[in-house]
Formats: sequence, structure tokens, C-alpha cells
Amino acid sequence: MKATQKDFRQTAPRAARECRVFFFCGPDEAGSAAGASAIVGLLRDPGERIELAGGDLRGDPARLGDEARTGSLFGDARHIYVRAAGDEAHDAVSALLDTINSGEAEGACPVLIVASSATDKSRTAKLLEKRGDALVAMFYPPDLGTVVGEVRRMADAAGLKMTPDLHERITRASGLDLRLAQSEIDKLALYLDASPQAPRSAHSEDLDAIGASIEEDGFTSLVNAVLSGDSRQLPGELRRMRELSLNPVGVLLAFERRAAQLAQLAARFGQRGRLDRFIEEEKRARRIFWRDAADLERQLSSWQGVRLDRLVRRLAETHRSLLSNSAAAETLLGHELSEIARKAMRR
Repeated sequence: MKATQKDFRQTAPRAARECRVFFFCGPDEAGSAAGASAIVGLLRDPGERIELAGGDLRGDPARLGDEARTGSLFGDARHIYVRAAGDEAHDAVSALLDTINSGEAEGACPVLIVASSATDKSRTAKLLEKRGDALVAMFYPPDLGTVVGEVRRMADAAGLKMTPDLHERITRASGLDLRLAQSEIDKLALYLDASPQAPRSAHSEDLDAIGASIEEDGFTSLVNAVLSGDSRQLPGELRRMRELSLNPVGVLLAFERRAAQLAQLAARFGQRGRLDRFIEEEKRARRIFWRDAADLERQLSSWQGVRLDRLVRRLAETHRSLLSNSAAAETLLGHELSEIARKAMRR
């Protein structure tokens, strides 16, 4: 079966009951990861989480099926979570499906694959889309209104009563990332001791009090310095990344979200003439945040067409490298960001 973010929430409960393999793809990696988390939450007994990297499965396709059929040490439930890039897991999924088709996968645990830079047209998706025991979910970058609606749903589920302004503040602060938004909702609910059975009203001062300002402590200034080729800001931002020990994968996800946003804007811009007028129209339509407008205009002037495609591919390759070389992740990321910034400067 197939789903997109438009019908995922309606499809998810059935998929969690009937499917054994889940493939999450599309340009919105954050949405794919949030979708995988939603499925795990709907499983009857998710149990222990076993994480695998797509690169490992590419070198050993039989490992996925072996892990899926292996019970935990104490016989408890488990599920497998795979982080892959593109079709890295294709051969492993194909081998797993052969095992399922032969009837030798009785009792195998659920397998969830989050594949950055893959789409529902990829080879792996084609293996799964027509099967009743598999789900292919495609996620596109969300717009502001969609994420505000999701934040409202999260708040209601957590027992938080909020004004629309507060929903939007959390949405913008999280950079339209549903995982970050959910984290802020969870912290706010814990701070106010809110629950569905005992709802609490939340106010701006409560959000200030929990102490995590994503806008100030997050990745936006680093993303802008690199993709805009800002030679004055870049050294300080890279130094801040090291001093604060920012999670390399989290930092890279912020770059992937911005690249996806640039791709979305570039598709709408096409050959429409003046970029400054286009950005102003997007700002008035509230499809971009007014504070990001100048940065997005600079970046879109540098990253379009083939250059933007190469940037997206390079970020995906870097993501794979970070997952397979966690000990050197910070050094690898610093080098890649410096290279990307140099290309932006030359432009």
C-alpha cells in the first residue's frame, strides 16, 4: 500500500496492524522520520529497537532477514529501524521479501526503513508498493499551515491548551521540523504537568521558561553562513558548532531541510523573472518566514538547477558517511560544510 503525508494518519493504524515492512521516503526527511515514529507508536508491542545502517545492508543483504527473524535474548518483542540513503537497502529488502514469500519468515519482527533522497519511484519502493503487507509512505516538505495544524494536534494530544499564535511560534522556532516541534510540546507538557486527563493552559512565558530557544541555540545561523558563502560569519559558526558539541546528524538534517526548501522554491520560481519579486510574493503568501527572506534570496541565487541537485546529493552522501563513521562525524561534517561554503563563495 502507498500513502503520502495527506493521508498517512488515516492509513497508519491499518498499516501498523497489517504490514511487516515500512518504507519512508521523499524530500522531507524529518517527515519520514516522524512517520516512522508514528508507526512504532501504533505497533501492538514494538519492543526493543534494533538500528541498522543502509551502508551495512548494502554490503551484507542477508543481514536484514537474519535480524528480523532473530529473537531477543529474553524472547521480548523487537523492531528494526534502518537509516538508508536512496536504494542502499534494495537488495536486503528483496532478500527479506523472498524469505517472507517462501513462508520462512513466520514471527519476523517489523522492519522500518527511513530512506533519505529516495522517492516512491525508487527501486525499493517498487518492490513494496503493491504488497498488502508493506507500506510505502512519501513525504514532501510541509508548508507553514500544515505544520501549524500538526502542532495543534500534538498539543491537544498532550493536554495543552494554546492560542494559535503559540502554535505558530513553536512551528517557526522548530524550522517546520515535526520532531523538534514534538520535543518542545513534550517538554512544555512536562513543565506544566499537563495530560489529556488533566489539561493545562500554556502561554508564551511558559515556553520561555523551559529554556530551549531553538531559534537562538539551533542551526539556522550556521545553515545561512554556509549556504550563503558568508566568509565573515562562517569561522565563528563552525567554532560554535564544535564548542557546543552540536549533534552532527542533527546539524546535517537542518541543511537537508533548507536544501529541500530551496528545491521547492526553485520549482515554483522557474523562469518567472526577478528573484527579489518572487521572494516578496512568497513572503506575503506566508509560505516563507519574513526573517528568512533575505537569506533565502541569496541562497536561491547561488543554488539552482544542476548546482542545487548536486548539493542535495552531496548532503545525502554526507549523511551516509556520518552514520557509518560516527567517531569522526564532527570532523567529516566540518570539512563538508567548509567545501560547500567555498562553492557558495565562488558563486
